[in-house]
Amino acid sequence: MTAQTMDTAQRTQVLQLADGTEWFTVCELSRLTPGRGIAALLPDGRQIALFVDRAGRAYAIDNRDPFTGAYVLSRGLVGSVEGRPFVASPLLKQRFDLATGACLDDDGVRVPVFAVRAV
Repeated sequence: MTAQTMDTAQRTQVLQLADGTEWFTVCELSRLTPGRGIAALLPDGRQIALFVDRAGRAYAIDNRDPFTGAYVLSRGLVGSVEGRPFVASPLLKQRFDLATGACLDDDGVRVPVFAVRAV
């Protein structure tokens, strides 16, 4: 495979989300920038927030901030603490683990996470 072919293959990778036993395409991987999120609307009307880290790992969590009810987590600040990637809500700044959905600032709160893969 030439460098140009590899570059083309990387640009055409897509992110897929698990829906039960089926996988469906959400967007091209190239739409994501490490450190920034994007929102996507699922066929059933739910909103998700998609992220990719600098190592290329993709994450998908619910876009709804459970503290305010606003659909804004895709616009949050991305960081990590003790090796755990998180997004901080842009409204009240609570941090949510991108891998588990657990709120790092309130043990009793979490957001749904979704299985995601790049193919």
